[in-house]
Amino acid sequence: PVQFLQTWLPGFVRTLTAARTIDELFGIATVGSFDDEQIVQGVLEYTGRAVPYGDHTNIPLASYETGYETRTVVRFEHGMGVGVLEQSRAARQKIDLASERRAGAALALEIERNKVGFYGYNSGGATYGALNEPNLPAYVNVAPGAGGTTWASKTFLEITADIRAILGDLVVSSGGNIKLDKTPITLGVALNAHTYLSVTNTLGSQSVAAWLAETYPTVRVVAVPEFDNANGGASVMYAFAETVEDGSSDDRRTIAQLVPSKFQTLGIEQGAKRYVEDFMNATAGIIVKRPYAIRRRSGI
Repeated sequence: PVQFLQTWLPGFVRTLTAARTIDELFGIATVGSFDDEQIVQGVLEYTGRAVPYGDHTNIPLASYETGYETRTVVRFEHGMGVGVLEQSRAARQKIDLASERRAGAALALEIERNKVGFYGYNSGGATYGALNEPNLPAYVNVAPGAGGTTWASKTFLEITADIRAILGDLVVSSGGNIKLDKTPITLGVALNAHTYLSVTNTLGSQSVAAWLAETYPTVRVVAVPEFDNANGGASVMYAFAETVEDGSSDDRRTIAQLVPSKFQTLGIEQGAKRYVEDFMNATAGIIVKRPYAIRRRSGI
């Protein structure tokens, strides 16, 4: 019989899912509660201006105006059930059935949260993602190189020129409040373009990644699968200041991922022969608080 002629390799290989980069790219702000309907961010703008002095003129008075940005919370649930017989048989296969199913439920919830973080959720409310948030600035196409516009066809000098252009645009759009030598900056690059950061100069002495680390040490790079072909088939790149020291009373983030509940156990139902567990999460997607502190490029 063949079972006497088999050697079993240890463990199990789990199937792969795409990398979830929303937390690495934007961080996670745990705010509110899972039963909230909306997350609200107040915005304050000063009004009035100074005028030339005169002994008999009216005093110009400073004031302010307020606005409120709201984001709608969406909730997802996923559960697992375990029967007595199947758990016993799984144990004979050296599988902890309950742990594996619980991990599968948690993974499914994380996949949905990551998806909302990039694409939003159309539930009739205001739940947006990093690719469709209404406060995002418009895309700007990268300059064409000698061989084309994509990084796959560009040289070291042409790729570094694209990076310099987006970082320079970030400084100008902020009125100088973002400083390339001091402000922490994230450069989110499409996964299918990220590999071209390894392109070297004509001497072969320096790659684009090495040049970036040496020239702009405050910039970190994140490879983002969702940025592949994101703008009408063109891959994209984002550059944004992680925080801006502008005297505001909020957390000073440029972009925030609003997550009231990352993972929560709702309850356990115990039956005679099996038990069921249910889990949930809650997210309000992405809010762009400082549109001037983010720039977008298309066609890399």
